[in-house]
Order: sequence, then structure tokens, then C-alpha cells
Amino acid sequence: MNWISWALLSAFFAGLTAILAKVGVARVDSNLATALRTTVVLVFTWAIALTGNSLASLGALSGRTLLFLALSGIATGLSWLCYFRALQLGPASRVAPVDKLSVVFAIALAALVLGEPLSWRQYLGGALIAAGAIILACG
Repeated sequence: MNWISWALLSAFFAGLTAILAKVGVARVDSNLATALRTTVVLVFTWAIALTGNSLASLGALSGRTLLFLALSGIATGLSWLCYFRALQLGPASRVAPVDKLSVVFAIALAALVLGEPLSWRQYLGGALIAAGAIILACG
């Protein structure tokens, strides 16, 4: 499978996550719900890593790689905590589109931090995503 197939699967599972999480946070503290979800993700991903040959390269990871993966994990955790609280307070059909503004932030940060060049397609697509999120959130 190519990157587009994996990205579409990611989008599908992220959409499914919103619905499942909305039901799951209905009667529980959103931080506890996030902790439970994170525990499942931890066990699930380690099971996948252990069944493959992923651990063979663990010792070869650089300090820089570990630092940035740890920072990414912290950012993910903060995102999930905020997302679950938002789902608890608002409808999934409005929360999920606002959450997808992460695409706009990723485009901007890719240009600013990574120096990736942006074409008119990224600018237009980012603007359309932002407009769509605003329309869906305010509707």
C-alpha cells in the first residue's frame, strides 16, 4: 500500500475515534477517559511492535530521535486531553472538524520549522480546510 492508502485509513480510524470517544466520555472524567484510551493504545502498539521486527532497531536510535519522539508523545497526549474534553462539552460533528485544523497547523509548521516549500495547492487547501472547519463549527 502507498502513503495515500495509509493516510485514508488513518482518516477513517480518526473519524471512528471521534464517535467512539464521544460515547465513551459521556459519564466519565475526560482526563480519566484519555488515560484509559492511552493505556489501550500503549498495549496495542507494543503488541504490534513485538510481533514484528521493530525492536531490532531500538538500540540504534539516537538521542535526538528519542527526544523528538518523546516531545511528539507529549504533544499527542496534550492533544488527546484537549480533544476528549472538547468532545465531552460539544457535539462530535462540530468538535472533529475543528480538531482537523491540525492539518492547517501542520502545513504552516512544515514551512516554518522544516523549511518545506509551499505551493498554491497547500495555501488553497489549507484555506479551504480552515473555512470548512469554521462553517461546520459555527453551524
